[in-house]
Amino acid sequence: MRTTHPLPRRAALLCGLAALVAPAAMAQDAAYPSKPITIVVGYPPGGSTDLTARTVATELGNKLGVPVVIENIGGAGGAIGAQKVASSAPDGYTLLVGASNEIAINKLVTKKVKYDVKDFTAIGLIASQPLVLVASTGAGVKNLAEFTQKVSKNPGKFSYGSSGVGTSLHLAGEMVKEQGKLFMTHIPYRGIAPLTNDLMGNNLEYGVFVLSSGLPHIKSGKVIALGTTEAKRSAATPDIPALAETAQYKNVDIGVWFALMAPANLPKPVFDKVKKALNDSLQSPDVRKKMEATGSTVAATNVNIDQYLAAEVAKYKKIVEFAKIEE
Repeated sequence: MRTTHPLPRRAALLCGLAALVAPAAMAQDAAYPSKPITIVVGYPPGGSTDLTARTVATELGNKLGVPVVIENIGGAGGAIGAQKVASSAPDGYTLLVGASNEIAINKLVTKKVKYDVKDFTAIGLIASQPLVLVASTGAGVKNLAEFTQKVSKNPGKFSYGSSGVGTSLHLAGEMVKEQGKLFMTHIPYRGIAPLTNDLMGNNLEYGVFVLSSGLPHIKSGKVIALGTTEAKRSAATPDIPALAETAQYKNVDIGVWFALMAPANLPKPVFDKVKKALNDSLQSPDVRKKMEATGSTVAATNVNIDQYLAAEVAKYKKIVEFAKIEE
């Protein structure tokens, strides 16, 4: 009697199916993109992340030959939008323009965030922007030296505000406190608008802004700039000193950055196409002009984004642990 062997036959069938699927997947990657691409922004329209995304999206669409549309999904400090992208199919049609908050910081300060950096494919850095330490007009200080002297002589008397617990603005304030050996109370606000109102109404002495958000109020004289938070002065505001120019604050180096991300396991052919389109977009004079007008510095295209993110997470982790930040 002849004996059949179903398992080898099944294995052969599966191998045959795999041989058919692999070329189909490769063909699909080669055809990318064949429909509109969505870039998710984890904040409402009008903020620095949204403006960065919209500036780069138009040029990205021109380079890729398909429309690139923005989808604003606000909430949880950008985490809701970021989670959507992390959970999306890795086909290159759902991307994230994210800031340091939702990509690197949120996971360190709250257990509610379930995704991690490893749940994304980092495509490239887009731009960075310093933060700026400001004083209200009623605080009675005009520069960093006066701020340091006044706060150090009155420990616990003054407060500074940020746009929320665990944001880059909060971490910058804690870095200033650590470097300056200052004791101030942190007041978290639900966004920039109420923080701005209290500063301009002299209900709060000090605050931290993203430079683009603070600049209009600095120029109008409604708040006083004490210093920017990156290692060097911003080209957009050469008249505002960097905090790091003062020996006491020489290690203050923190800002907000924006990166283009995709879900983990993005196929390499798709990654290569989007990466090239991003690099080409960042060389556009129009894109650079718009970015620089808001105080952003366009990223160099040769930055190793994975190494950059790892270094940033390590830096934020130290600040979070020092300040015992938890939400």
